[in-house]
Amino acid sequence: MVLLKLISTFFIFLTSSTIGYLYGKTFSSRFENLIYLEQCIKILETEIVYAATPLPEALSNVFNKGKKKVSYIFDEIKENLFLNKEGGVYNSFLSVENKLYEELYLQKEDVEVFLSLGRVLGTSDRKDQQKNFALILNQIDTQILEAKIERNKNEKLYRSLGIITGVGIIILLV
Repeated sequence: MVLLKLISTFFIFLTSSTIGYLYGKTFSSRFENLIYLEQCIKILETEIVYAATPLPEALSNVFNKGKKKVSYIFDEIKENLFLNKEGGVYNSFLSVENKLYEELYLQKEDVEVFLSLGRVLGTSDRKDQQKNFALILNQIDTQILEAKIERNKNEKLYRSLGIITGVGIIILLV
């Protein structure tokens, strides 16, 4: 009987700690993914503004050069651009919106900044594109700063909360 209590106590503690750790990790993942997204957008800017690469090829180059944890989004945008030729660039960006939330843990503000890139991409000359990229990168920097503050505040909190919840449940059961 004592062995059963010890095993169940261990599993309760392990489960609650893991849940707290995983929820806290979403804040860290958002921060990292925003940094990788910024790098990918900078690669895209270089491809379009300086190398004058056509958009599908530029998106493919971002996929190849960027961190795969995030750059696969650009490959999916390219694929959607080829499949939905009448849909346009913005609709191709919209096609990955759910992945930005679910797989990259981005928040609504982050996704809006990214989608704004899809709205302006290919709608003006290179000089205006450069201004649009500068504006979007500035907004991404702001989001990165907010994500860092949020990560520092919440990641440790949820990890500790998971551990404390596990200990609390164990105390109630014993």
